Amino acid sequence: MQVKAYGTWSSPVDVATVAGGLRLNDVAWAADGSTLVWSERRGKQGVLVAQTGTDAPRQLTMPPLSVSGRVGYGGGDFTVAGDRVICAGSDGRLYRVSLEDGPARAITPAFGHSAAPSVSPDGRWVVYVHTDGLNDGLALVDVDGEHWPRKLIYGTDFVMQPVWHPAGDRLAFITWDHPNMPWDGTELRLATLAHDATGFPYIETVETIAGNTQISVFQPEFSPDGRLLAYASDQTGWWQLYLYDLTECRHIQITHVEAEHGLPGWVQGMRAYAWTADSRALIFLRNTRGAVSVHRYELDSDQESAISGLDDYTSLEQIAVSSRGAVAAIASSPRLPPRIVSLESSASRSPARVHHRSMPERIPAAELSPAQPVEWPGHDGETIYGIYYPPTSTRFQSDGAPPLIVMAHGGPTSQVKLSYEPTAQFFATRGFAVLDVNYRGSTGYGRAYRERLRGNWGVLDVEDCASGAQHLVSAGLADASKLVIMGGSAGGYTVLQSLVDKPGFYRAGVGRYAVADLFGLAQDTHKFEARYTDSLVGELPADADIYRARSPLYHAEHITDPVILFQGAEDVVVLPNQSERIVASLRARGVPHEYHLYEGEGHGFRQPQTLEHYYNTVIDFLLRHVVYA
Repeated sequence: MQVKAYGTWSSPVDVATVAGGLRLNDVAWAADGSTLVWSERRGKQGVLVAQTGTDAPRQLTMPPLSVSGRVGYGGGDFTVAGDRVICAGSDGRLYRVSLEDGPARAITPAFGHSAAPSVSPDGRWVVYVHTDGLNDGLALVDVDGEHWPRKLIYGTDFVMQPVWHPAGDRLAFITWDHPNMPWDGTELRLATLAHDATGFPYIETVETIAGNTQISVFQPEFSPDGRLLAYASDQTGWWQLYLYDLTECRHIQITHVEAEHGLPGWVQGMRAYAWTADSRALIFLRNTRGAVSVHRYELDSDQESAISGLDDYTSLEQIAVSSRGAVAAIASSPRLPPRIVSLESSASRSPARVHHRSMPERIPAAELSPAQPVEWPGHDGETIYGIYYPPTSTRFQSDGAPPLIVMAHGGPTSQVKLSYEPTAQFFATRGFAVLDVNYRGSTGYGRAYRERLRGNWGVLDVEDCASGAQHLVSAGLADASKLVIMGGSAGGYTVLQSLVDKPGFYRAGVGRYAVADLFGLAQDTHKFEARYTDSLVGELPADADIYRARSPLYHAEHITDPVILFQGAEDVVVLPNQSERIVASLRARGVPHEYHLYEGEGHGFRQPQTLEHYYNTVIDFLLRHVVYA
């Protein structure tokens, strides 16, 4: 072991590896039960890939088509029906793609944006979420695109997750209205269908069967035999799974553990469970304080059991079950980058099959930081949660306590899990300790914990990051003189607000597309988040004083610690002028800072060249202002 200063270790996690990985978005089985289809993002290009049996994967889509649902923050990229895939293009159209051969064919015009397509059981119709930018609803088109799409149902601010009843005569979907976000309160609606003189389906009646403005309902799924409708609801304080008997109109709760079985609906197409083809069981994901496991619930016995074949993974997403009982998901762990994996069946004892890898996986596990969940008392005694990454190397060691990077996640209604986190590994393998904070307001710890940030954004997130840093300092795991606060979007807001409220506590701050002006966020952001700050901060104009008090822009003179800011020129969520006005204050007062504006990037960096520049620049900044300071 060589003795070398923390933060200067040579790392096997190089910039090119972090920047060049694929982003795996979704996975689904085709009707044959052996063909797996997934969507992945290669830079700015969204691609569909399919694999049948043990055959090599084959690409289904080619440029200029980029597969990407773009309603709100995206998601709901595709669905598989028969021998075809229906997918959303970044141009707003829906496309039909054969699993065998041939080019993609547009079935809707280029108007607005589309997502979450769902094909009727008879294969004739596609219902999908559509937005024109102002109005969201469900639209309908024939699967061959021979007719113009028709509006199916509108009237709510938002809609997601439409699904067909196996008989084709009913639809279930989720709706909600401003000022709610989908984790605040949603409604599960059940619609009956009829057909007009031309044969087009239309909605005859609609009823709300679960949820309201105070209860969040997620992911309706009909059982294949048509008897039951499953969904997740947080009415008990945790997202639990329920069954709705369509004949008896009766709700049955089937999970009872203090863990999450649903997700915050940031994007379309999210899934946390799936039916088996015989309707006798549900295969579901359970999030227990950041660790995700897979379980099976048997309807006949009302019993659940853990599925052991995926034990190597602590983070799983987008569960899918084939007609033959195979289980697929996107899976990772702190030392394993995301993969597309499957089990032959939920009872399989053999290791999961790996269909695709997001990265080369050439780094030995011992070279990566063994992330671990941690908790600590906040400034007011309440328990706070996070993921801790100790500095790790098989070749280097250092004396004393390491510098600490405190990472504040975006959202802020989100969660960092025990998944592969390339940013944390990038820094931990260079000799930094990393604390990824699930501050109050994060998901994964029940509704009460999630709602603690109501009216407290800019307060509790700041305090929880600071108390987490102090906890590690007190344990001898971090150097109090070398603390860094880092985050993007809402996490970037926490960075700036921390530098304003606690000057000198952190040695430096790193912010990406950081919210600096809460007024600007409320006025200029996109429709999905247009009323988000109502619950996080307060309602305008009555609470304007709170907005001003908690906007870093109006208190930028208190920022005296070095800070580096990064911004996408095409960001429509946090406009570039927010970063630029902070930079103007820093420049005028001579505060050490850097500002980098990336052309062609939006809210979240995607291009490999952007990511390479970002990571290289951050390391250089931290060496100068933290490690060698």
